[in-house]
Amino acid sequence: MNPIEFIEQKKDRLINTYHDLHSLAEPSWEEKKTSLYIRERLTEAGLTVKNFSSHYGIVAEIPGQSEKVVALRADMDALLQEVDGEVKPNHSCGHDGHSTMVLFAALAIAQSGIQPKHTLRFIFQPAEEKGEGALRMMEEGALEDVTHLFGLHVRPSMEVPYGKASPVIIHGASATIKGTIKGLQAHASRPEDGINAIEAAALIVRKLKEYKLETEIPYSIKMTQLQTDNEASNVIPETCTFTIDARAQTNEVMTELKLVVKRIMKKSMEESGSTISWKVEGFVPAAIQNEKAIKIAETAIAAELGADNVAPDCVSRGGEDFHFYTVKNPGITATMVGLGCGLEPGLHHPKMTFNLEALVYGAKILTRTILLASEQ
Repeated sequence: MNPIEFIEQKKDRLINTYHDLHSLAEPSWEEKKTSLYIRERLTEAGLTVKNFSSHYGIVAEIPGQSEKVVALRADMDALLQEVDGEVKPNHSCGHDGHSTMVLFAALAIAQSGIQPKHTLRFIFQPAEEKGEGALRMMEEGALEDVTHLFGLHVRPSMEVPYGKASPVIIHGASATIKGTIKGLQAHASRPEDGINAIEAAALIVRKLKEYKLETEIPYSIKMTQLQTDNEASNVIPETCTFTIDARAQTNEVMTELKLVVKRIMKKSMEESGSTISWKVEGFVPAAIQNEKAIKIAETAIAAELGADNVAPDCVSRGGEDFHFYTVKNPGITATMVGLGCGLEPGLHHPKMTFNLEALVYGAKILTRTILLASEQ
């Protein structure tokens, strides 16, 4: 059976698979049940499946006529967040949908009996929400011999409308900076005898707010967490911890922002007399556009949805660790498709929902994309 026809005929099963994965929501590095579910479906379909002892990632293949490899990548983890007063894993970023679509692209091609020109690889990646999964999968050889790589992410309605898809998501770079400020305790009635860690943090906040880069490229940098364990209200706090969220639409501007943080920390220490230690604990790079990959995805979208439903470039300030694959492998032909799906009210909202019919045409787009790429 033609793989596109297979997806259409099995669309009820596809949507049920989504519901199964949605109910299995597991946080980063703990995707045990999700991984087992996907592995069993791939193995039953006759794909060669590889799993790993140190994490729950999966690599499955359909052999081709050459040693070159064309790959699709899906993420599997859920976001740990508060939902109705309970902190729990929740698929508010759509990774359950991504896994469903890549899984059905693999199943559709496997049952068709097509022998592709190049080997087709399906990468199911853990820990995207921590920005660590792509790096681990590369360490495990997931990109060995890969010439083309494609991913997909569901998009909010404000970015890509339902029934449309963009051949590229231009994610920005993001960095999470964690730090500790050490001051000096004193009685609150004699603040001049101490060094107030909170006041040092206030200096950082003010300097971050006042600093302006000379660029037209969108960026932001702000303190998002501040905490002290000081339980006494009449004591100048000696220690506090903070988090800074930095975002930039290009990797070059992100490099500038990191230098800004370094200068601000130095000045804040000089002015407050405190000691500040900090480091970047989370980072994902900005997207690198590849016109060849974008053209392949655009052709696949037009074939499935019609040329009028190829959406413009999807520009997002959010981060995505898919782009580690391209930053670390600059010769690879890669892009990430932005899928319009009626998603409301937004990604990472605890009540995020989307039209599940989009999973059907999303799976078809991915199937067409990997088959087109395999002929390159």
